[in-house]
Amino acid sequence: MKERLLDFLACPDCGASFACRPSRSEDAEILEGRLTCQGCGASNPIKDGVPRFVKREELPRTEAATARKFGVQWSLYRWEASPDQERQFRDWIQPTTPGDFQGRVVLDGGCGQGRHMTLALRYGAREVVGVDISNAVNAAFARLRRFPNAHVVQADLSRLPLRPAFDYVYTIGVLHHMDEPQQGFQGLVRALKPTGSLLAWVYGRENNGWVVWLVNPLRILLTSRMPIWFLKVVSFFLTLVLHPVLKGIYLPLKRGAPALWRLLFYRDYLTYIASFQFREIYLIVFDHLNAPVAHYVAREEFERWFKEAKLTAVQIAWHNRNSWRGFAMHPDAQRLTS
Repeated sequence: MKERLLDFLACPDCGASFACRPSRSEDAEILEGRLTCQGCGASNPIKDGVPRFVKREELPRTEAATARKFGVQWSLYRWEASPDQERQFRDWIQPTTPGDFQGRVVLDGGCGQGRHMTLALRYGAREVVGVDISNAVNAAFARLRRFPNAHVVQADLSRLPLRPAFDYVYTIGVLHHMDEPQQGFQGLVRALKPTGSLLAWVYGRENNGWVVWLVNPLRILLTSRMPIWFLKVVSFFLTLVLHPVLKGIYLPLKRGAPALWRLLFYRDYLTYIASFQFREIYLIVFDHLNAPVAHYVAREEFERWFKEAKLTAVQIAWHNRNSWRGFAMHPDAQRLTS
């Protein structure tokens, strides 16, 4: 933890600032120590360079299981921001562009191992804070500690220990894995400064009926309960089947026979990932089978989140006909920037 992260932290209970008592430091990083609230006196540890605001025993059972699963996943696999992954990130964050990161204070809500944070830094963000509930923060800290303007915090999105200090908040593929997705969304809204904007991407309910009624029950009852080593084997063999189908059918038909391509199952999404490398497709398969919880959010419900948060300039867009991305601004943004 870098000392200037204190400028962004606030007690999730009373909103007061924290005092920091380091016990071990290395270069600019506080590796061990404690944060003590100057209001209510609550105390939280800094461990292995990361402030920790998550008490696993206080989490709901399914949320604790999700945090554990993703913590293991991101510890096992380092997922680099390849050109394909960067293209996907840029698609997810539309209508935001890389230029919109320049000079801004950015929050990554559910940062995992921090691969999207590296893109935000590359695009010129002034400061980037990544928050995740899982032990994936350890991988994120290892990846990002060399950047002087990158910070990682372990916390629940519903109960963020952050001030409303962020120009831009994004959350990619995270809210739908929470027990109460809207609560996580509301937590991120509270982190916006009055001129800030927010981008959220979630699984859609529309066009995903087969996932809801077939894949989701299998994931809940079977694959998410498998030992990790066995799930890795299952995911590998599924990818061995899927990979040649994508490369040999979906891509060629899209390019050479559009009329036939339109008849293909789940064509938009599967064609989109068909250009990815085998390892990336494998990680997508593994990711979908690993999570104990996955909600599929209807557009009407997604729009309601933005309306109830009183966000303005709301834009909801269909992505690959299987997911929703939503962009909006703080309720005061238009008044303060006009």
